[in-house]
Amino acid sequence: MRQIAPADLPPPFARYAHGVEVPAGARLVVTSGQLGLDAAGNVPASALEQARLCLEHCAAILRAAGMGPQDAIRLNAYVTDRAHMAGYMQARDEWLAQVTRLPASTLVIVSGFTRPEFLVEVEVTAARP
Repeated sequence: MRQIAPADLPPPFARYAHGVEVPAGARLVVTSGQLGLDAAGNVPASALEQARLCLEHCAAILRAAGMGPQDAIRLNAYVTDRAHMAGYMQARDEWLAQVTRLPASTLVIVSGFTRPEFLVEVEVTAARP
């Protein structure tokens, strides 16, 4: 995979790539959107803790396919308020701390999820040659 950073674009706002090229024949894994719900059914109150859980769930799905955060090519995240962006971004940066080729990323503010206590949802697309 190759991170794409066109010289005629401003740099990304945070720790992500403008684009990622995936070679022909690569295996793809696409997660469903993951919510900040722990194994006991508890939902943490903070966007940071929910985002950490979302990314842990995504990592578990990737592990089941023999992949990890280093194989992520795209992250899509959704938060219910602009105030939750910082918590999500901190969790994302922690999740990608050891990654050298960054994924593309989109963060969208939405009106809500299936339950009002959910503040963040994350989905990951990953590829490995």
